[in-house]
Amino acid sequence: MAGKPLNVPNLITLGRAFLVPIVFWLVLAGEDAIAFFLFVIAGVSDAVDGYLARRYDLRTELGAYIDPLADKLLIVSIFVGLGLREVLPAWLVYAVVGRDILILAAVGLSWLLSRPVEIAPLMISKVTTVAQISLAALVLADEAFALGLGGLRLALVWITATLTVASLLAYLRIWIVHMSRD
Repeated sequence: MAGKPLNVPNLITLGRAFLVPIVFWLVLAGEDAIAFFLFVIAGVSDAVDGYLARRYDLRTELGAYIDPLADKLLIVSIFVGLGLREVLPAWLVYAVVGRDILILAAVGLSWLLSRPVEIAPLMISKVTTVAQISLAALVLADEAFALGLGGLRLALVWITATLTVASLLAYLRIWIVHMSRD
């Protein structure tokens, strides 16, 4: 990975990270239409920065860290905000946030024990992220525009929960195998 750390794709990613507290506040304030549109803008910015980084070979080590971090912060903040408003079930918010905390803790522990594990995105994790983003967008849109999507919301809650747990188990399996090696 070459290039200057603060290139255009990374600046776009940082802009997305700066949206996190704004979107969180909007969700808590019940300003779901604005939060939804900012969430869409964040999603478009994610696609744009990824395209620019690949197309113009502007990938950097900094970008490799801050891009998924910005995405995760946005998703987690929306889930926490919707959970605090009791628009999403608390148990699902705990599952989504807990999964990320457990994965980070496992990676951190492996580093502390001088057995660093490289965690690459798994297909189940990518599908989980799509489900989480879809649920967040669906709930924000449904709350903002009264679309009457209760049945679809419920189905997506259970799909997201199942995928979240499955991806956690997949990562923990990799971590346990790695940590069990001599």
